[in-house]
Amino acid sequence: MRIVDFRSDTITKPTKEMREAMFNAEVGDDVYGEDPTINQLEEIAARLVGKEAALFVPSGTMGNQLAVLCHTQRGDEVILEERSHIYNYEVAGIAFLSGVQARIVKGNNGIMNSKDVEKAIIADGDIHHSQTGLICLENTHNMAGGIVIPPESMKEVYDIAKKYNLPVHLDGARVFNASASLGCDVKEITKHCDSVMFCLSKGLCAPVGSILAGSKEFINKARRYRKMLGGGMRQAGVLAAAGIVALTSMVTRLSEDHKNARLLAEGLKDVRGIQVNMNTVQSNILMVDLTTPEYDSVSLVSRLKDEGILASDINSSRIRFVTHKYISEDDIEYTVDVVRRILG
Repeated sequence: MRIVDFRSDTITKPTKEMREAMFNAEVGDDVYGEDPTINQLEEIAARLVGKEAALFVPSGTMGNQLAVLCHTQRGDEVILEERSHIYNYEVAGIAFLSGVQARIVKGNNGIMNSKDVEKAIIADGDIHHSQTGLICLENTHNMAGGIVIPPESMKEVYDIAKKYNLPVHLDGARVFNASASLGCDVKEITKHCDSVMFCLSKGLCAPVGSILAGSKEFINKARRYRKMLGGGMRQAGVLAAAGIVALTSMVTRLSEDHKNARLLAEGLKDVRGIQVNMNTVQSNILMVDLTTPEYDSVSLVSRLKDEGILASDINSSRIRFVTHKYISEDDIEYTVDVVRRILG
């Protein structure tokens, strides 16, 4: 059966070039700082996002959790957008690991208004109150449908953070999708944060790993916490080799995924029982809302699976499609045809 997998760009597999690089990778013990391939990856990554240093970590979640650990003290508050990944999809890690609590701000399609952020900051020194220790942003914003936060919006939040002497961390799991959508250097985005995490294993197709970047002092601290959390991976240069290929060969093709997401949105927006907000189709994620009584998201996702199309039900009426290297224009046409046939 033909399989078209829109569940996530995390399902991408390493390219032939990556597999060859992994096979030939020079390795050493990274916990001792002696893996030359990891060192090379970290140098490339830090330079790309305009930070002093970088750290290779097993996952984006670990990268985000390390950032919270490094930036905060136990009992602090962290300001987060209400649908952010750190708040909703990281197993309450900020509470369990860092001993901090979340202060949630409602965003507009995932974008927090800087005035709302400032209102949420607690810096009164009152011993009864948790004080704000960190502000987190997400770009692109997953649950807002791959929305790209404009650099000027990030700057407004960053300027307020500096006013209160607060750090800003960017969950940039798909930050290279954001830069591709904006047509700008990724540093135009990452200059408005003190630390950034980005994934190598999503649209960039590496099999494993993410990068955490920031100042040298921050990364030295994160390296210690990474060891504490079990993230010291010894001869992991075989993984870093794929990450180098991801950063040097895969970033420039992300616009193809954006084009395919747009094609899918255009094909589905006029199908009976489906609603698509075209204004939110900005990168490689498409959210589709169901307006038909015949199907909820679970039943339609199940029906699509029977046709070899895999997607994710987000809630009872919303389905997520994510495009990536292994989704072609032909796959888009097939999917649109199948959905039209099912919904009539």
